[in-house]
Amino acid sequence: MIIMEDVFKKYTLAGETLNALDGITLTVNKGDFMAIIGPSGSGKSTLMNVLGCLDTPTSGKYTLDGAEIGKLSDNKLASIRNNKIGFIFQSFHLLPRLRAIDNVELPLVYRGMSGRERRALAKEALEKVGLGERMYHVPNQLSGGQQQRVAIARALAGRPPLLLADEPTGALDSKTSRDVIGLLKELNDEGNTIVLITHDPKVAEQAQRVVRIQDGKLTEERSVAS
Repeated sequence: MIIMEDVFKKYTLAGETLNALDGITLTVNKGDFMAIIGPSGSGKSTLMNVLGCLDTPTSGKYTLDGAEIGKLSDNKLASIRNNKIGFIFQSFHLLPRLRAIDNVELPLVYRGMSGRERRALAKEALEKVGLGERMYHVPNQLSGGQQQRVAIARALAGRPPLLLADEPTGALDSKTSRDVIGLLKELNDEGNTIVLITHDPKVAEQAQRVVRIQDGKLTEERSVAS
């Protein structure tokens, strides 16, 4: 699914070059549930941006589902983001005036799907995350955990091969966090490939694989669950 080979991402600040990613080599197989953990400033957000095709490597090779990302145009990258990656963010990014089902449908609009097809996929995704009875509520009528479930449903609706979750429990209390991670584990059991960015070791331990990033380098990788 993902192959990164000696990937660097360099920035120039005040005349100095910073290696935000410093020779990253990483493989994620179809069906993996991987957590990437590291402190603030470690490079994990930059790594997520490259994994999500929001940015491209300065050097090295990144292949996602058979496509070499560094060689693609902006339009091709946008297409890959829309069709191959489901994004889950800490702050949900739901439009407040849209009902849950309309929020879930929104990315599908950009695929040119018919209204009927969008509605069917959105309903299916909301039912999968346990919100079948709340799909016509707007975000302020939902709890934080329910809003994150809407965000997960939105990521799932287009049936992308990869889910990227960036601190998905960061805005939630501990019980709701456990519920959301439990849902991600269920989705992984159903065959979804998940890469989770977190600073929380307890969250990372729920994944099958843990990769630690520090100063732009991967310093540790271990299997923590079967």
